[in-house]
Amino acid sequence: MSKLVAIVLAVLTLALVFGVGVYNRIVGGDEDVTAKWSEVVNQYQRRADLIPNLVSTVKGFAEQEKDVLTSVVEARSNATSIKVTPETLNDPAIFDKFSQAQTQLSGALSRLLVTVERYPDLKSDKNFLELQTQLEGTENRIAVARKRYIEAVKGYNLSVRKFPGNMISGFMGFTTKPNFTVENEAQISAPPKVDFKAPVSN
Repeated sequence: MSKLVAIVLAVLTLALVFGVGVYNRIVGGDEDVTAKWSEVVNQYQRRADLIPNLVSTVKGFAEQEKDVLTSVVEARSNATSIKVTPETLNDPAIFDKFSQAQTQLSGALSRLLVTVERYPDLKSDKNFLELQTQLEGTENRIAVARKRYIEAVKGYNLSVRKFPGNMISGFMGFTTKPNFTVENEAQISAPPKVDFKAPVSN
């Protein structure tokens, strides 16, 4: 009887150790997703902070482009009005709203940049060229941050859905995290090119 008890205790101990290991991996994945999400939000905020100066500079050279400028201002206002917290990752509806707002802002910003092509003086302005460098760098950082977040979520979601993680995650209240959806994932690894430089004359 004592031998049987020893075997049972050994099995239970192994199961406990294995379960703790799985649990710790899930917790680690959860923390990694949260950290990657914070970086995404930081980079989007960095872009939002650049937009007022960009709009102001464009307005100084192309005030007649009121519709385009207004759309950028409104899209920025909409994007920054959404309260984003770590809990956003547990609410797919808020996450989707945030993602859509950022997509709308990207679209409005792209339309503004196309408009700039009609103003050579603006494209050669020192302040505008500085904004170009900052905006291009920020777009790259957004792309990198989004890619890292997507990869972290993929790994985490697999850990809470696959056996035996699904049993432990269900018991401990861990659920899958929402992820960005794009029609063309190449857009993530290749952010839109921003080029305001005036053509060099021969």
